[in-house]
Amino acid sequence: MFEIIRYTPERKSAWNEFVARSKNGTFLFLRDYMDYHADRFDDYSLMFYLDGRLYGLLPANRKGDVLQSHAGLTYGGLVMDAKTTAAATVTLFAELNDYLRSQGFRQVLYKCIPWIYHQMAAEEDLYAICRTCDARLQERDLGTCIIQRSAIRWERVRRRALKRAQEAGLTVERSTDYAGFWQVLNDNLRMKYDSKPVHTLDEISLLASRFPDNIVLYLAKQGDEILAGMVIYVSAQVVRAQYSSATPLGKQLGAIDILYDRIICHDYAHLPYFEFGTSAEPTSNAILEPLVFQKEGFGGRGIVFDRYEWNL
Repeated sequence: MFEIIRYTPERKSAWNEFVARSKNGTFLFLRDYMDYHADRFDDYSLMFYLDGRLYGLLPANRKGDVLQSHAGLTYGGLVMDAKTTAAATVTLFAELNDYLRSQGFRQVLYKCIPWIYHQMAAEEDLYAICRTCDARLQERDLGTCIIQRSAIRWERVRRRALKRAQEAGLTVERSTDYAGFWQVLNDNLRMKYDSKPVHTLDEISLLASRFPDNIVLYLAKQGDEILAGMVIYVSAQVVRAQYSSATPLGKQLGAIDILYDRIICHDYAHLPYFEFGTSAEPTSNAILEPLVFQKEGFGGRGIVFDRYEWNL
């Protein structure tokens, strides 16, 4: 029923055009985003055709005999459009499994696209992988988000921090000074978690140049000094805080709070959702309570990022 074709660069236009009209895709699935780290992953993205028409996409990579719903992306699953039906999706996954077996795969690791990124109902894949693949929940990360139409008032500690930043004369600006912010971010991650950002400075600068409307940097300053910064990812209806960090003085003066105020309450208040990212310890997946507490102080509440697995 379905023709399943492995993505090649010659199909870039068809891939990108489908993402643009999809009901659950974001700019992360465009090839100019996905391919920035092509050297790190064996891309095994798949395209599904039905009666000659492109029906769906699966951003993916191969790792040994495992097909991973692309490991280089925050989220990802079957990208669908408004013509997707439940019955056809069940068939699609059954035929996908047969195809993967023929290619020597033995297991699938599947990430879901969280519902806040859906521009219309788009959970046919979740039904199909349970119905057809006997998928099991492998991992669940806790994220935090604000639904703007039912936003909760900030907690007192956050309101006081915002007032402190305003009284200290901190200013907020959109910027392209990724190098300046990356220094703050690297220093903070090294001291707190002995880690580094997922993206290098060169990578985030490249991606921001390719997607200037989707990847935006805000800085909080006192005079000319950078006290905090935040990189946001902007999609059709979600603003995601991809990176945020402050200097010791910035934390003391509420620099992160004044950034959130500008982005959530003013510049992007028209979009339905603001997403803070996940708050789990990378090695144990245990909740980082102080981090979640901070996000909840801005009115955020829980949303999950699920990963499933099944054997072939």
